Amino acid sequence: MWREPQTLQAEAMEGREEEQKEEEEEKAEKIALWLKKIFGDQPIPKYEVNPRTTDILYHLSECNKTRDRDVSLVIEDLKQKARDYESEAKYLQDLLMESVSLSFTSLSSIGSSYLNALVDSALVLETKDTSLASFIPAVNSLAADLFRTKARNEEMEVELNKLGKNLTATLILEKCLREDLKKAELHLSVEKARVDSRISNIDFLKAKSDDLRLRIKAAEEQLSARGMDDSLSHQSLMALSERLAELKQQTAPLKKKLESYLDLMPNPSLAQVKIEEAKRELVCNLIKFVNVAPKCSINFPLSSFSHTHIFFYSFSKHVLSN
Repeated sequence: MWREPQTLQAEAMEGREEEQKEEEEEKAEKIALWLKKIFGDQPIPKYEVNPRTTDILYHLSECNKTRDRDVSLVIEDLKQKARDYESEAKYLQDLLMESVSLSFTSLSSIGSSYLNALVDSALVLETKDTSLASFIPAVNSLAADLFRTKARNEEMEVELNKLGKNLTATLILEKCLREDLKKAELHLSVEKARVDSRISNIDFLKAKSDDLRLRIKAAEEQLSARGMDDSLSHQSLMALSERLAELKQQTAPLKKKLESYLDLMPNPSLAQVKIEEAKRELVCNLIKFVNVAPKCSINFPLSSFSHTHIFFYSFSKHVLSN
């Protein structure tokens, strides 16, 4: 019978859903049995049933079953070993009874203590029996472990000594660093106070300079309003003073030259010529000075010159007129 692909796909999906439901129901039954086994007579706590919790509980139940199976195998193995040890002990006890008629109950207190010490040694050394063939390798292994432990302890002691020296050096270095830090903090506080003082001084000087700038500006405006000439400024007076100093330096060699001529023997004609030349050179320098003064835009009153200057000024005028 012909069926459409959609119908077949729907039937397949229904089949998978039924299988999933059966699988979930099987898991739920196994989980319920496992929880009942775990809690026993106690009530099972309520939990939200969904696919995630079901999968987690199912995984835990499988892990628990696997662990129980492994534990049961270990228990069976230990029981088997215990039975083997009991049979071997019974064999040895029967052998002692048959050979020397000796039993554990017939031993003295010293013999019992020796036997207990032998058993304890075998347990500590983890030997399979109390024979010398088992004790000697165990003692050798224990001695080797002891030597290795001693060597390791010596290495650790050397390392500990190194660490102690390093710790001492580190502590000394830390102490030095702390002292340097204190000194640096003290120096920083001093420098900070100095910087604060300088900042306050700078602020004061800045305010003072602003005040002086305002005063200078106001004074310049006041002098400009009163019609002050620029030739009377400090800069012009300083330029004129420098020029006067240069003229004095230029006339100094002439004065020395004139003094050298004055020291000579009197020769009326030659002396008169030299004197005339010196006078004319002196007059020229004075004329230069007289010509420079008007260029500086300074109107000096006649009373500001000394009598010598007035004399040379009149003399130069007289010489120039002649």
